[in-house]
Amino acid sequence: MKIVLAIVAILGSALALWSADKPRVFVTDSKSWEISSGVGGSADGFGGAGKGGARPQTAEIIKTFGERCPGVIINNKQERADYVVLLDHEGGKEGISRDNKVVVFNKDGDSIMSRSTRLLGNAVKDACGAIASDWPKQVVKAANAPEKKNSLTPVVAGKNE
Repeated sequence: MKIVLAIVAILGSALALWSADKPRVFVTDSKSWEISSGVGGSADGFGGAGKGGARPQTAEIIKTFGERCPGVIINNKQERADYVVLLDHEGGKEGISRDNKVVVFNKDGDSIMSRSTRLLGNAVKDACGAIASDWPKQVVKAANAPEKKNSLTPVVAGKNE
């Protein structure tokens, strides 16, 4: 029994270390809108109707990221994320002419990829590829960065001076 517990503990810590090496991604959309309407009339009457509104895609994007990009951790706190993915799903057009515009920003706020695709899955695949190629650079950059002093640490005058 002790051996089983030891193996579970080792596997659990290995899994925790492995997942810590994955980049954290915050996913958002640009609050796309889709509106459609129609009107018609004759000598006897006239009528019209309209429908539409916001078409948030965030949940669908996150679901697709989970399916197509297992090398990242989706995070709902932008300040803790290593990357921000912004996806703009064009609504209100015929299905064949819709575009999914995707932009990926690194932790510094720099755009590392932007493009348009016809399918959401391709937008996620492209974003995932951009993150996968940029992540090793960010890890090296963080490892080589000098340790920053905590500005909240009080400095006591006269000690060790």
